[in-house]
Amino acid sequence: MTAAFPAPAWLVGCGNMAGAMVDGWRRAGVDLSGVTVIRPSGTPVEGVRTVTTYPDEVPHFVMLGFKPQKLAEIAPPLSEHVGPATTLVSMLAGVTIEDLRHRFPDAAAIAKIMPNLPVAVGEGVVPILADGETGGVEALMAALGTVVPCQSEQDVAAIGALASAGSAYFARFAEAMGKGGAGQGLDPETAQRLAVQAMLGTAAYARDRKISMAELARRVASPKGTTERGLAMLDAPDGLQALVDRTLEAAVRRGRELAEEVRRG
Repeated sequence: MTAAFPAPAWLVGCGNMAGAMVDGWRRAGVDLSGVTVIRPSGTPVEGVRTVTTYPDEVPHFVMLGFKPQKLAEIAPPLSEHVGPATTLVSMLAGVTIEDLRHRFPDAAAIAKIMPNLPVAVGEGVVPILADGETGGVEALMAALGTVVPCQSEQDVAAIGALASAGSAYFARFAEAMGKGGAGQGLDPETAQRLAVQAMLGTAAYARDRKISMAELARRVASPKGTTERGLAMLDAPDGLQALVDRTLEAAVRRGRELAEEVRRG
């Protein structure tokens, strides 16, 4: 299915993530002429009409891209424009489809997504949970990378922690590797650049060769060699896996807290 916006299309809020999606759609050649960004600041979005108030039209597509804590403020006036012709798409962390259906009862269909920043370069991951027929939405998200259909809110939360928030975690690990290289005497800027390139190259190798990360590590680590000695530190009972498990659980737990805050609001 060719990606196309069901115009008129509104992007309500356009922060870092929504802006990355716009960049990705533009890169993929998606027609943005029927899209309007609505943001109180009026700060223009390159190549997209930007306004400060809701246009006098019936939107067929509305994407929510603001902070979830602002939903209680934004939903009442916006709901007057969301009707049986509108597909609503939300990337609000912690806000469930049930919450959205309560606030936008007339929407024809609702989709919850949790994209990650690499959507800007067509390498994103976009989990999607749908309530109603949202096939056009899946095609739009596929233009940004890999779409993962979900069966539950828990699926979205888990993928959000792994891939969406995970972009920040991978970045932090690469940063730590760069600092570690600098600690071994390398120029800090060079060490950081090499850490990023090692991450890119490793991911590309695993994807192109269709091998698991465990197999890739095995191929690199010679018995009793330097890589194996370093892996022993990461593989210790209190090593990398334990840290990652705690990290993902913290992200998922915060999602539950946000959901409760939204319900109370």
